Amino acid sequence: MIYLDYNATSPLDPRVLDAMLPYFREKFGNAASRHHELGCDAAKSVEAARERVARLIGADPREIVWTSGATESDNLAIKGVAAASAAKGRHLVTVATEHRAVLDACEHLESKGFRVSYLKVNSDGTLDLDRLAKAVAEETVLVSIMHANNETGVLHPLREIGALCKERKVLFHTDATQSFGKEPIDVQAMGIDLLSASAHKICGPKGIGVLYVRRRAPRVRCEPLLHGGGHEKGYRSGTLNVPAIVGMGAAAEIAGREMAAEQPRFRSLRDRLERELASRLEGVEVNGHPERRLANTSNLSFRGMDGEELMKAVPEVAVSSSSACTSALLQPSYVLGALGCDAERVRGSVRFSLGRFTTGEEIDRAVDGIAAAVGARRKAARR
Repeated sequence: MIYLDYNATSPLDPRVLDAMLPYFREKFGNAASRHHELGCDAAKSVEAARERVARLIGADPREIVWTSGATESDNLAIKGVAAASAAKGRHLVTVATEHRAVLDACEHLESKGFRVSYLKVNSDGTLDLDRLAKAVAEETVLVSIMHANNETGVLHPLREIGALCKERKVLFHTDATQSFGKEPIDVQAMGIDLLSASAHKICGPKGIGVLYVRRRAPRVRCEPLLHGGGHEKGYRSGTLNVPAIVGMGAAAEIAGREMAAEQPRFRSLRDRLERELASRLEGVEVNGHPERRLANTSNLSFRGMDGEELMKAVPEVAVSSSSACTSALLQPSYVLGALGCDAERVRGSVRFSLGRFTTGEEIDRAVDGIAAAVGARRKAARR
């Protein structure tokens, strides 16, 4: 299996597993049980992991809230701020190409009487900041815009968006699930008030994530989704998943240390994939901005092909025909639709996402398999 679906999830780094293993048996304490050694050790490990995650995004460790993953973090940020700020205003701004965790949360708020503006994007997936500026109104309480799109990898300018929100005195939330540990992030310099991330995109464990919540200038008010003990400063009650938290801390530390070397390697392999496929096949098109995107992500359309059929024709190459969270619905990509791609281009799209363990030899084998499958399909269609 040639695994090129890192934007869906990633294999656990052996170094992360080594860090986690003791917390399943020898160090199994509850981090809230601080009246004995096992609980105290667990609590110390949780705080050490909190510091590692905070360091990766330039935050204060006290601003890091543990969650079950970025979907919960998105819901806590959006619904929590909306509930806490309802007296000030009931309007939110987001983008049409956001992950379903953001869009569905916004649609839920609409059913409760809130108003949401869904901004259009340009044909390359980028956002017109003038459009954002015009959408922010007196009653706007939150702007939620992702850092990197999960399907195309297109990056939005967080620093400029943060500055705009600060000028308008509106809170700014970003879903950084795909960019966390892959792109430099500084919540202070970028004016970010809330940030969602998860561990399993950076070779960490599944089922653990964080929400960064700014403590000052301004102090963000956010109503909890879960009640029952007041854990995590009241934001998220429930017994902490210590092994997974330790794993996310280890994954964040490794990502911070190796990001500078990984990014150019990802970009080189991604460009090699695109270059070789384009040289061997006609009708290969990049979806999204060719430069302003994640170094590891390539969303390509193969004219005359069906993405699902292509995946079946090359089962040894693990890729995605749309975002992993919506592919089970067997519906066209709403992200590519928002870019204005025609039905044929959307249908023929495949997302390739590379990661830490991707090799050049795997890229070459993937190109060989895909080129052969597309060539055979087109030849058969001409008969």
